[in-house]
Amino acid sequence: MVFGKSKAPKIATVIGAGTEVVGDIFFSGGLHVDGRIKGNVQAEPDSASALTLSEQGMIDGNISVPNVVVNGEVHGDVHGGHRVELAPKAKVTGTVYYNLLEMAMGASVNGQLIHTDEPQRRLGFDGDDDVIDVSDVSDVSDESDAVVGK
Repeated sequence: MVFGKSKAPKIATVIGAGTEVVGDIFFSGGLHVDGRIKGNVQAEPDSASALTLSEQGMIDGNISVPNVVVNGEVHGDVHGGHRVELAPKAKVTGTVYYNLLEMAMGASVNGQLIHTDEPQRRLGFDGDDDVIDVSDVSDVSDESDAVVGK
């Protein structure tokens, strides 16, 4: 796992092989997953937090973490605000949003690879992402044509 000039965060949490977590996880620092998560995984978008999913690990949900290393299975979207590394055994079924991407031979993505210049916050379980300010809605005759400014 390479993080350029900055030092990789210390792994503070490990979800071991044979362990299954059902529900959303919000963390800071380093998270290493050898087990299975059925839920979304999120870290503060402006932090140096990192998620490492080992060859034995699986996440059935969306990931929104600044630094992501995948060598297992992900069924959901991956939002790497800074860096995404797809190791040789990585299998992602979903869209990968990245600023910097490293993809090893053998890694597979069944979905899209989308380059972004800013962190993605699209999980919606923190409560604020789905709020629409009606003062920003343009004048339209049909609700389906509404445009919301951010």
